Amino acid sequence: MAKQELVLKMKPKKEDMSIEDLPGVGTATAEKLQSAGFDSMLAIAVASPGELVESGGLTEVTARKVIQAARQALEMGFESGQDLLAKRLNVVKIKTPSTALNDLLGGGFETNAITECFGEFGSGKTQIGHTLAVMAQKQDEDAYAVYIDTENTFRPERIVQLAEGAGMDVEKVLKHIKVAKAYNSDHQMLLVEKIEDLIKNDGLKVRVVIIDSLTAHFRAEFIGRGTLSERQQKINKHMHTLARLADVHNLCVYVTNQVQADPAQFFGDPTKAVGGHIVAHASTFRIYLRKGKKGTRVAKLIDSPNLPDNECGFIVETAGIKDL
Repeated sequence: MAKQELVLKMKPKKEDMSIEDLPGVGTATAEKLQSAGFDSMLAIAVASPGELVESGGLTEVTARKVIQAARQALEMGFESGQDLLAKRLNVVKIKTPSTALNDLLGGGFETNAITECFGEFGSGKTQIGHTLAVMAQKQDEDAYAVYIDTENTFRPERIVQLAEGAGMDVEKVLKHIKVAKAYNSDHQMLLVEKIEDLIKNDGLKVRVVIIDSLTAHFRAEFIGRGTLSERQQKINKHMHTLARLADVHNLCVYVTNQVQADPAQFFGDPTKAVGGHIVAHASTFRIYLRKGKKGTRVAKLIDSPNLPDNECGFIVETAGIKDL
């Protein structure tokens, strides 16, 4: 009996377990994994064996055992629909000044999800991105926005206009937006991975991540059909990193996407998003933006897990996005 009690005392509780308690992970391996961003049980549990092999120097067999042990410790098995519905209560809807646009998305832009907006230049993609960076803070004054700029579209002057239009403290709004300019696709992917450092090491409450635009660098670097497979694999990895970020930290990922004309489309609108099925499947919500009459914009929801296809109109003014 005494021996059994001793074993129970030596075995750490699930809530007290660290990655060093996992089988095959010593102090040196733990330091390597932590430096690569795998510094929690959850990060290990949702990682792939290849990521742990590359980051921690583990063998593939050991990596699989480590991941399995982390999942068992966190009891990451099946859950009931009731449990998932309770978790959905933590989802936040970031509202814009346009009621019509909010209603289109069931109340606003969701956290724990990726929302893709695609459309031609001047259709309002960047305007929505700037708006989300401000409105996330209006709903929660402690919130931060991360803006990854790939096309030199971020303008702090526009943030000032939107903050003033919303009656907010301009200086505080600007301080709570972390901006990074990505110079190529590898740099873009690295910046996304660095967002976890802002959350864990700097303690920032990141509520929204904006990438404007998602595919610009990939489109410029991978030219021709011969490189299409490599490009899509890279985009796929990038989207999975974003999806995990949204899920683990309950934040809203908003990505803008470029478009191209489909030469096989003889009738109707030939516009389609770059990135193909990879981006389409990885995105939770997809919105097609186009220019309307007299300076208006039209947003069409074309994909959602729980909302019907619909569209709405809005206008972009100096003070922000407004209903028609």
